[in-house]
Amino acid sequence: MRSAIDTNVISTLWSGEPTAQRIVSVLEDARHVGGLVICAPVFAELHAYPGADRRFVERFLTSTGIEIDFDLDGAVWRRAAVAYAAYADRRRAAGGGQSKRLLVDFIVGAHALLTSDRLVTLDGSRYDIAFPSLAIVSD
Repeated sequence: MRSAIDTNVISTLWSGEPTAQRIVSVLEDARHVGGLVICAPVFAELHAYPGADRRFVERFLTSTGIEIDFDLDGAVWRRAAVAYAAYADRRRAAGGGQSKRLLVDFIVGAHALLTSDRLVTLDGSRYDIAFPSLAIVSD
């Protein structure tokens, strides 16, 4: 059972937040039953963490056994586009105006849905409507 990981999970580990120990346990369990992966946009977002550079990020990923999927095929982009457009339509219909969520959330969700068995995230509710069949592991 392969688990995709959202950016917020790793940044919480790096911050040492109170939920970090629980996240370590979830990731260890997931690694033993099928492996861990992040998509390229998560890899890019991790570089924005304060004090993180390429070497720090890559060393962390290597030491934890987290793979990077740099090859997002057309199906991922199409699924993300459809989900993002539907979100924007719902927001406009509700009188909310322009989108408040970033496209990257939809890419992460589409990647997890199409290439993994589940998504480990701290924002499970962000993915419920856009990807209802996506299994979510949330602390």
